[in-house]
Amino acid sequence: MSEHPVLELIKHADRAISAEDFDALMAFYADDAVLVVQPGQIAKGKPQIREAFVAIAEHFKNALTVTQGEAQVIEGADTALVIMETHLHIGEVAEPMTRRATYVFKRDQTRGWLCTVDNSYGTDLLGAG
Repeated sequence: MSEHPVLELIKHADRAISAEDFDALMAFYADDAVLVVQPGQIAKGKPQIREAFVAIAEHFKNALTVTQGEAQVIEGADTALVIMETHLHIGEVAEPMTRRATYVFKRDQTRGWLCTVDNSYGTDLLGAG
């Protein structure tokens, strides 16, 4: 069975985050997408999402590398739910921080799959505040 196309998009997005190529990263998102920056803080729309990623890079002192682990994609009605391990490698820290992320993608007729919800915290948001 071949890999779902959104998984390849996520790999490209991870490379853009790690390289701090935020212009390339914005092609990954729908115009009205949302990003969970941290529990209780959501960036809405590409301008806010871009600002959030710049702040995240600065927070991690420009030493963040993102990779993915195990993933499941559930697709229906031109929508894909992605449940995935996200590994955050921070500078010289030996062990990555691992989260069980959830992402939602919508298939656009002209632009293909676009991320509409980017939640690297996954279900950890429950009970977080």
